Amino acid sequence: MPINTNNLATQSWAIADLLRGDFKESQYGRINLPFNLLRRLECVLEETKPAVLVEYERVQKMGISEEAQEKLCI
Repeated sequence: MPINTNNLATQSWAIADLLRGDFKESQYGRINLPFNLLRRLECVLEETKPAVLVEYERVQKMGISEEAQEKLCI
């Protein structure tokens, strides 16, 4: 079955409904949205993940400060 926007929205709300038991109804949206966003980012960036991990290891082996690492990656 192909995934479309309506199916994703329905699935997202079904997950939110499951969480409702542990959270007040007014709060579960604050939990659901960040996890959906993180999952979406994971899917979008999936193709580049291996290259990013290789670069991360390369920079870590340099033994430089975190500030210098951030400047290196810009």
